[in-house]
Amino acid sequence: MATIPFAPAQTAPGPRSRHPMGVLPVLRRDPLGFVMQTFQQYGDVASYRMGPLRSQLIAHPDGVKHVLQEHVKNYTKDHVSYSIVRWIAGDGLLTSQGDTWLRQRRLAQPAFHRQRIAGFGELMVRRSEETLATWEAAAAAGQPVDVADAMMRLALRIVGDALFGTNVEAQADVVSRNFHTLSDQVVTRFRSFNLIPPVLPTKMDRAWRQAIRALDEVVYTIIAQRRRSGDDTGDLLSMLMLARDEDTGEQMSDKQLRDELLTMLVAGHETTATALTWAWALLATNPEAAAKLHAELDAVLGDRTPTLADLPKLAYTRMVIDETLRLYPPVYIFSRAVKAEDVIGGYRIPKGSSVDISPYATHRHPAFWPNPEQFEPERFTPDQVAARHKYAYVPFSTGPRICIGNSFALMEATLVLAVLARRLRLHLPSGKLPTAEPLLTLRPLGGMHMRVERHG
Repeated sequence: MATIPFAPAQTAPGPRSRHPMGVLPVLRRDPLGFVMQTFQQYGDVASYRMGPLRSQLIAHPDGVKHVLQEHVKNYTKDHVSYSIVRWIAGDGLLTSQGDTWLRQRRLAQPAFHRQRIAGFGELMVRRSEETLATWEAAAAAGQPVDVADAMMRLALRIVGDALFGTNVEAQADVVSRNFHTLSDQVVTRFRSFNLIPPVLPTKMDRAWRQAIRALDEVVYTIIAQRRRSGDDTGDLLSMLMLARDEDTGEQMSDKQLRDELLTMLVAGHETTATALTWAWALLATNPEAAAKLHAELDAVLGDRTPTLADLPKLAYTRMVIDETLRLYPPVYIFSRAVKAEDVIGGYRIPKGSSVDISPYATHRHPAFWPNPEQFEPERFTPDQVAARHKYAYVPFSTGPRICIGNSFALMEATLVLAVLARRLRLHLPSGKLPTAEPLLTLRPLGGMHMRVERHG
């Protein structure tokens, strides 16, 4: 798939619609179906109109590399989807750009250094054992567990402890409930191109403002408590509070801290929790893979709890996580605005249009993933990974804007799965995977209640 930057090129093929809003009505009804049908019918670059916006779905890994790595400055977050997200996260790492983003990234990066992340391993295991005790009690009582809710609470506790030095368990319901309100509204507003800020006295806008106030109370309370104590605990919050601007010497304001903490709090727990929830469902519906996982855990751990030193030996456990992220990437699609005209895959990408990158589609590209709908953790053996296109697998995005917490999330997910699966097996009552609900993240529709039984 060659890229010729300035050669004459034609508009990519794609679905056409006479509806005033273009393909938005179809996208609203079935986002995942639209993405996959567009890719399967029109190929690696497909063009369509969403309301007033012309967009292109880029599915081939060469195109992903072009947008997110090689020509990243031409594909910006000046996109309507990020405009809406900024109403929540302000100028945090997820939404900021240019010098602001670079400065914030440099300030936050040390908190995610490999050695520092390694120090969180014991915390992750300890918190996972608390969930294990709860699930073992449920197994003994013959009661089902709400896996989606449990994984959310566990991931939230880990993020609060590791990054902010704060126990946010008491605020779990507040964070979850209000983030879900905002998540639902972000999607609804974008799919209807409702780009008016939520300042009107409508029911929808009032719910948005109430959710923001609730999340702000949680975050500003954390900031105020740390400012009063003045403690340098070495976590992300301390680093951000003590950092000074290289040019002005000023420290971050409470509003700047709020934007970063809210971004980390929400993004840091929602994505990992969603991935772990899908991992349990995939193991329940793929008994051969589950048997291999339990065999590895029995061989490596026996009756003991995993430690950080065990991670290199838990190869199949990590492959289960990787394959889960392939099939159900929490962020299943994201967009970039096109700054200057370009050519991708021989097709013209107009200035002022947008490109959509869908890990959900790219992770199912048959040229790189045989039997793409099958759950096969063995795809992630070292030999297969080395032989595959590097940009065929992008669950955390890639390039300069790759998720800063990717190593943290992968270590967390692997350790959580090892702690819980060492002692337990989970079963779906229906025996079938739930429907995926594509909101800001790819959640199971209606949550996920599963039956728990002791293993070993």
